[in-house]
Amino acid sequence: MAVVDHAPGSGHRTAGDPGGPGPRGLGRIGAVPPRRRIDPADGLAAVTAWRTASDGSPPPRPVLATAVRWTLAELADRYPGGACEVRVPPFGVVQCIPGPRHTRGTPPNVVETDADTWLALATGRTTWADAVATGRVSASGERADLSGLLPLE
Repeated sequence: MAVVDHAPGSGHRTAGDPGGPGPRGLGRIGAVPPRRRIDPADGLAAVTAWRTASDGSPPPRPVLATAVRWTLAELADRYPGGACEVRVPPFGVVQCIPGPRHTRGTPPNVVETDADTWLALATGRTTWADAVATGRVSASGERADLSGLLPLE
């Protein structure tokens, strides 16, 4: 990682500035780093690689991670909110669906599943009802039904 020394007054924050890097910057409690975005071309390529690999051997872990994270970000972008938390361990978690936002502890509406099931739901390879009925999805709370939101395509 390169270190860049910005001129005073340039608008860039430095260590010791309120909100800048260092002990009073991103490392402090309550600071939120910028949200990372996966390039749509990279996300689509990862989903395509997963589709191809799901017919045989699993894709490489970084490809699977990108596919999961990109589809989770798509869900959160299309259905913004904080009423439901969707977890796909160990790759990602997002909050979505308008409604009461949870900020601490276990949220009241949680969906959790594995990466392959999540991608199958996101791409339409399986239905919400089938995934829930077979126990591949754990959904708790009255706003934890994603059947009307999936597939994403």
